[in-house]
Amino acid sequence: MAAWDLERVMEIAESLPQAPRWPKATYEAAIAVGVLQRRRIALVAEGPLDGKVVGFAVAALTPPESELESIAVASAFQRRGVARQLFQRMANALRREMVDEVVLEVRVSNHSAQTVYRSLGFAEVGLRSDYYSDPVEDALVMRLTLD
Repeated sequence: MAAWDLERVMEIAESLPQAPRWPKATYEAAIAVGVLQRRRIALVAEGPLDGKVVGFAVAALTPPESELESIAVASAFQRRGVARQLFQRMANALRREMVDEVVLEVRVSNHSAQTVYRSLGFAEVGLRSDYYSDPVEDALVMRLTLD
């Protein structure tokens, strides 16, 4: 992910009811490099014909663990393997950073995301009450050990 991707990344996030509504500064921090920045990996997936961003993923690094903070794919490109490809690229990048475990939170109502995460090998490990707002909802905590 680069600065020129941020407008499209935010468009995708805004278009998806389950995606987090991060301010631009949060995305800018995700791609910033510096001592004061929390280390993150931020990736985009581009469309095959026009190179337009169709999805993105952001993970925070605290080796040997990582938190998958967001993964989102534009509606028109869902169910085409984009999220799976993004996560595989993310997992490879995380391994290079000496990460061997990934955790995430997902809305309990977001069954399609849970299905994707389970297919990637994530398992349920807990529940966080009232974790999300707008609307208030519990979060399912999932974990994956990277090979």
